[in-house]
Amino acid sequence: MQPYYFPYLGYFQLMGAVDKFVIFDDVQFIKKGWIHRNRILLEGHTKPIHIKIDHMTQHRHIREHARILDSVHDRYQLRLLRHAYQHAPFYADVMPMLERIMQDEEQNVAVYLETLLTEIRDYVGLQTEFLVSSSLDYDRSLKCESLVIEMCRHLHAGHYINAIGGQSLYHKETFAGAGVPLNFIKMEPVEYRQFNNPFVPDLSMIDVLMFNSKAKVRELLNAYTLV
Repeated sequence: MQPYYFPYLGYFQLMGAVDKFVIFDDVQFIKKGWIHRNRILLEGHTKPIHIKIDHMTQHRHIREHARILDSVHDRYQLRLLRHAYQHAPFYADVMPMLERIMQDEEQNVAVYLETLLTEIRDYVGLQTEFLVSSSLDYDRSLKCESLVIEMCRHLHAGHYINAIGGQSLYHKETFAGAGVPLNFIKMEPVEYRQFNNPFVPDLSMIDVLMFNSKAKVRELLNAYTLV
């Protein structure tokens, strides 16, 4: 998976379902994707959060992009989070981690996001090993399914799990022919109390952590089926 900025629960369900999670950092930067942005809950409504990127373009890989280190912007984002979640039940546990992440001065976008994902992985107690695609020795001339199958072979994978959106890209028959069973992870409907507001789904993992204990988060991480 590409590294995302505080991705949603389903991203971490995928992370928890596997032994090795490959952070795809040597693919193009999708400007309309979730690499640099996400959404939180503010006064019952969604509110965007983001990191500032220097000369963001789809013509360069994710790892070839740099953050703009802007202390004013970072302080604003932190104030936003404090205002949004200061009365959430697990604010005191989660906020120090968010402060560390947002005040990190790492400029490389891919390295910064790997740190972010590592912090959350460790907080919720996942044991998944991270690998970074740019550090792997595989045939990068291949495309789409062939590229992923080559990476699976390189890592001696006995089972490949992809996000549910991958159903339009990858085919079980093709992977089975290469000796790698393929499944897609489908998140079950998840709801939890967000103050006294109607539930707003598909927000950043920040929202999940603010309203749920670590034990409850681990339950939610298992709320999926493989199809």
